[in-house]
Amino acid sequence: MGYDNLIKQSGLNKTTEKASRRISKINKPRRKEEQDRNTRETPYLAKKERDRNTRGTPHFVKKQQDADTTGAPEKHDSGVPETPFSGQIFRTHSRKNPDVLSYRDYPKEPVDIDSISLEFMKKSCFVPLSVYNGTFEIAMADLKDADTIDALKFAYGLQVAVKKGKPDDILDAIERLYGNGRQSLETIIEEAGKDISNGENGAEEDEGHLRDLASEAPIIRLVNRLIVDAVEIGASDIHFEPYEDEFKVRYRIDGVLSDVESPPKQFQAAIISRVKLMAKLNISERRLPQDGRIKLRIRDKEVDFRVSTVPTLFGESLVMRILNRETLLLELQKLGFPQDILEQYVRLASQPYGMILVTGPTGSGKTSTLYATLSLLNSPENKIITLEDPVEYQLRGVNQIQVNPKIELTFASGLRSIVRQDPDIILVGEIRDRETADTAIQSALTGHLLFSTLHTNDAPGAVSRLLDMGVENFLLSSTLLGILAQRLVRIICRDCKEEIKSDARLIDSLRLEPHETKDVRFYEGRGCDACRHTGFRGRTGIFEYIAIDDDFRNMINKRAGMDQMRALALKKGCSTLRRDGWQKVRQGVTTVSEIIRVTLAE
Repeated sequence: MGYDNLIKQSGLNKTTEKASRRISKINKPRRKEEQDRNTRETPYLAKKERDRNTRGTPHFVKKQQDADTTGAPEKHDSGVPETPFSGQIFRTHSRKNPDVLSYRDYPKEPVDIDSISLEFMKKSCFVPLSVYNGTFEIAMADLKDADTIDALKFAYGLQVAVKKGKPDDILDAIERLYGNGRQSLETIIEEAGKDISNGENGAEEDEGHLRDLASEAPIIRLVNRLIVDAVEIGASDIHFEPYEDEFKVRYRIDGVLSDVESPPKQFQAAIISRVKLMAKLNISERRLPQDGRIKLRIRDKEVDFRVSTVPTLFGESLVMRILNRETLLLELQKLGFPQDILEQYVRLASQPYGMILVTGPTGSGKTSTLYATLSLLNSPENKIITLEDPVEYQLRGVNQIQVNPKIELTFASGLRSIVRQDPDIILVGEIRDRETADTAIQSALTGHLLFSTLHTNDAPGAVSRLLDMGVENFLLSSTLLGILAQRLVRIICRDCKEEIKSDARLIDSLRLEPHETKDVRFYEGRGCDACRHTGFRGRTGIFEYIAIDDDFRNMINKRAGMDQMRALALKKGCSTLRRDGWQKVRQGVTTVSEIIRVTLAE
C-alpha cells in the first residue's frame, strides 16, 4: 500500500501532504538499493526469504501483500530500538516465545495521542502501547510493515518502537480500547438517547417493542459497560432501581452501596429488558418476581451473574449478583480467622459425624467459609454432596444440587434423597423450617457430618432459633458440635492508611476496660484512587465461636434461653464478634466505626 493511501486512511491530523511527499522522497533511494540487492541474490535465497516472510502473516495482511505484489517495493524492518521504559512495562510472559506480548501486557486505557482511525489500525494490525520520552511504542502483527511504521513516525514526529503481538490479541485490544468498548457512559447514554424518545413508558410497552429496544446497539453497549465496570472494580452486586422521576444504578462494593453514573429514566424499560433477555427471563412478565442466571466472559475470565427481578410501584427492580470465581477464597487461613478459633474450627470439622452451624445475615461470608471448609475436607476418601439455593460457585469433586421448589425439590425432600446416596459430608444451604431441621438432625445422627447455615445475630442465638422451630432438645444436644457466627468488615486501604487520634465516644460504645485501650494506635484511610476515595479496600471476617461441650448440652436439654447460653459462653472465654473486631482494630486492619457498623451492642 502506498504512503499517501496509508496516511489518508489513518486519519492522522498532523500528517500533511508535504510530509507524505517527504516520506516518499526519503525512502526512494533506500528502496532502489534494496531492489538492486535483491536482484543479486540467488533464486534459492530469494525464495527462502519470501517463504519466511509469508509464514505467520495474518490473513488480511497476506491478502494485501498479494494485491501489492506488482510494482510494490519489499518492506523492511524499521530498526527503531526499544526504550528501557517499554521493556519494563510490557515485559513478556509467554514461555513459548518470549518476544511475543501476552494479552495482559496491553494497556488498560487508550494511549493519550491524536486519534487514529479504527479501520487503519485493524487493517495494519497494530495498536498503540505507550508514548514516552519521544518514543511511540506499538504492538504489531507484522514487524516488517515499514510503510505503517514510517507513516506513524512522520505523522507524529516520534520514534516508533515496535513489539511483536498476536493478531487476535491486537484486534481484541483495538476493539476494547478504541472500539465501542472505549466509550464513556456519558457518550453511550447520549448516543442511546437518539434512538429512544422521552415519551416512552416501560409499563405500557408490548413485548415486541421491548425486545426491539433491548436489541439496540447503544443499549447493548450501555449494559455491557455497566457490567464490565462493576466486575473490574470488584463490586458484588449491581442494583437497577426505578423511582418516580429517576432510574438509579448502584454498585455494592465491599458490602456498601455506592451510586454510579445512572442513565435517564427513559432508558429504564430498555435496560431492564436487555438484562432479562441475557438471563433468558420473560420480558413481557412484569407483575411477578423472576430469577435467572447469566454467564459471560470478561477479560478472559468466566463470570457468573445471578439475576433477580421484583415488581415495584414504578417498574421492575433488578439486582445482579456477581459470582466471580477468582474472588472466591478457598483457604480458611485467608478469611481472617484468629489463630485460636481457626485451630478449634478445623479440629471440629475433622469429626466423623455431627452438625456444625455457621450463622450470620445475608452477605456476611457464610458461603465462603463453608466452601473453604469443604475444600479442606475434599479428598478421594470423602463423598461430598451439597444442597444449595442457589449454587453460587462450582466446586471440583463436589456433587452440588440446586433446590427447585417448583418441582418440589426442597431442602427437606432433597436431603432425604441425599442420605440414600451414601455421602460422608453433607452441606445444606440453609435451615429454614422444622422439616429441614429435623431431617438434618436425623442425617447427623446416622453417621454423616453435616454443615448448614442459620440467619441469627450471634452463635448463642442459633440454639434458640432451632428450639423455637420445634426441634427436640435432646436430639439437638446429641448432634450439635459447634456454632460459628461471623461478619465481614472493610479493610483500611494500605495505600492511604494513616494514624489518627481516637474518638472517645466510639471507644466508649465498645464497653472496653481501660487497660484494653492503652497504647493502641488507631488508623484510617484518607482516600485515594486505589480505594475510590473510600478509605477501604477489601474485606475480612470477624468471628464468634462456640464448641458444644457437656455444659452446653445440659443447657440445651433444659431449654435455656439465649442470654443464659451467652453468659455460659463468656464464662468459658469465648470471644464475641465485637471482641474479635476489636482485635482487628488493635492490629490496624480496620476501624472502630466499621466494627460498630456490623455488630450489635453487647
